[in-house]
Amino acid sequence: MDWAEAELQTIDMGDKRLDQRAKRFLSRVGDKPTVSLPAACNGWSETKAAYRLLDNGSVTAEKILKPHRECTLKRLEGEPLVLCIEDTSELDYTDKSDIDGLGPLNYEDRQGLYLHPMLAVTPDRLCHGVLNWCTVVREPGSLGQEKDDQRPIEEKESFRWLEGYRVACGLSGEQPDTVFVYGADREADIYEIYSERNQRIANGEASADVLVRSNHDRLLADGGKLWERVAQAAVLGEIAFDMPSTKNRDGRPIVQTIQATSVVLKGPYRQGNRLPDVELTVIRAREKNPPKRELPLEWVLLTSRPAHTFEQAVEVLEWYLCRWQVEIYFKVLKSGCKVEELQLERLTRLEPALAFYMMVAWRVLYLTMLGRACPELSCEVVFGEQEWKAVFIVYKKQKPPEQPPTLDAMIKMVSSFGGFLNRKHDGFPGPKTMWIGIQRCRDFALAIESHTEMKNQNCG
Repeated sequence: MDWAEAELQTIDMGDKRLDQRAKRFLSRVGDKPTVSLPAACNGWSETKAAYRLLDNGSVTAEKILKPHRECTLKRLEGEPLVLCIEDTSELDYTDKSDIDGLGPLNYEDRQGLYLHPMLAVTPDRLCHGVLNWCTVVREPGSLGQEKDDQRPIEEKESFRWLEGYRVACGLSGEQPDTVFVYGADREADIYEIYSERNQRIANGEASADVLVRSNHDRLLADGGKLWERVAQAAVLGEIAFDMPSTKNRDGRPIVQTIQATSVVLKGPYRQGNRLPDVELTVIRAREKNPPKRELPLEWVLLTSRPAHTFEQAVEVLEWYLCRWQVEIYFKVLKSGCKVEELQLERLTRLEPALAFYMMVAWRVLYLTMLGRACPELSCEVVFGEQEWKAVFIVYKKQKPPEQPPTLDAMIKMVSSFGGFLNRKHDGFPGPKTMWIGIQRCRDFALAIESHTEMKNQNCG
């Protein structure tokens, strides 16, 4: 079964023809994630069908992603711990001024929307799928307006983080044998998440654990301040790693000291009432000897998980570092799938298209990491027979074997068509070589399939 067919097996748009068209559309953009919609489709009639699909009022992002979410939860069965990682990324359509329904980004003259997905990631950094998502579109003229900080959380943009935490809590109720940990960066450091967890526990309701990077130096119930308190905690140990270089900084070896302690946060006031105090663990990882004129690399994390020992603190820190997978996911969406180049005239068309591409981006990230986590798996777990045999023929220039190659071997063959050299020091293929290689391997499969059909016709 084609991966798109499997991922949308339970889709229900209210019309079986729409369901089949959705599966075909996902397959097309999945095979060629880097090209435009017309280029991904087979001819003008299929292109028109794709646009009609996106223009149909029955086709919504929620209906498209519902079967994918079901598949994601199926993939998570038996996992002892799952990280529900959320983040926000802006999608800039400033040069697509004909798209109705967009709003300002950080400036009024920059138009677009904010995409806010939640990914299911296991501690080995394998992304199993998209658990939830929303878009944020700001009202034109809303930037720079003075706002009341005492507004209910439901009236603020930050409400999406609390909604995400509630989704993670719902998952804890659906799969009670799995521990779900809600993970996010500094923007999610809102007190309502911590008090929500306490309230759920007090009411006997399912709740997810919390792991958020601290953004506010909060008051403590005993009168102290959060960051000073953890800085005074005993050093549990040290970790060392190499920080890779980026366009804004040079790479360097890092040695960080690890500190952790329990704190009771003082509840802030909201609409005349003070929220209850909350007990959490705070973990600090700080670079020991940074180079001159360089700020030390530091993370301060708030979590509901215990960290009484060095091993516990490092484990939680490693979970936080899994958050980098959502950054890679956004890179695949923007640089690989080129979602910011979509020209679909209306937001009601754009959002369903984004839902399809979110699944494509997940598959690229999933294949990239699955080859590392489970290298000895058969490649037929994620590649169809025609696909892996076509790749083997083109890469090896040999007749394909009876038994399919391992997933690790297949990933390296596919990514080689995207530029991966597979030298001893090259490590694992990255998502960029994967998204290029995926579209080429589908071309190989189509070419060999066409050649076989012509050969059969001539023989007949």
